[in-house]
Amino acid sequence: MKKTYRQKAAALASCIFALSLATFAQDRPTADAGAELVSSYIWRGQDLGNISLQPTLSIGWRGFALTAWGSAGLDKDDTKEFDLTLGYAAGGFHLALTDYWFDNGPGYFHYGARNTAHVFEANLGYDFGFLSVNWFTNFAGNDGVNREGNRAYSSYLSLAAPFRLGGLDWTAEMGAVPWATGFYNATADDPAGAGGFEVANVGIGASKDIRITEHYSLPLFAKLTWNPATEGAYFVFGLRLF
Repeated sequence: MKKTYRQKAAALASCIFALSLATFAQDRPTADAGAELVSSYIWRGQDLGNISLQPTLSIGWRGFALTAWGSAGLDKDDTKEFDLTLGYAAGGFHLALTDYWFDNGPGYFHYGARNTAHVFEANLGYDFGFLSVNWFTNFAGNDGVNREGNRAYSSYLSLAAPFRLGGLDWTAEMGAVPWATGFYNATADDPAGAGGFEVANVGIGASKDIRITEHYSLPLFAKLTWNPATEGAYFVFGLRLF
């Protein structure tokens, strides 16, 4: 009996030790860095630039993540972008706050209500696995205005569905602007942009890893995007450099 008890005690101690290690491991922060090269910079159905290098750096801990992301066009006239996002995810639920900054206006440390190139956005979403739903709203900064000239609190609704076909990983998505704002879908004929509910993004893309060596594969992706509101169509190719 004593031997059995000792065996059970030892087994219990081993389990506790293993769980402690697992918990400790989860408490450790994770980090990642990478960069992508894209043939053009298309964002939510908007054409924001030509060939661009887009680096990213992130650190995560207990569901929280802080991510820095940027875009620099190879054309010197392209706008440069620097974004910071603080997010939290639990299960399929996630929320985030993003500070977008563009270099075509006041300098980075200008945060005045009428003197800033920053745009602050809140994001709330849920990933069901077969479908990801996200809502985005600008709540401060250099937001667009509505037809009356007031802050529009520009918003965007996104639906994305992943699937696998022909040995490739695919994603189909649709995005819409729910109300009038000059932040989305502005054109030369209509600089005020969206005049109400408008579909701004219909897209489908696929990704594939090209094996280079035994230990390294080069991730490639291609994406077709249409913007019914502006009658724009785009075909983007990209690769993740590391």
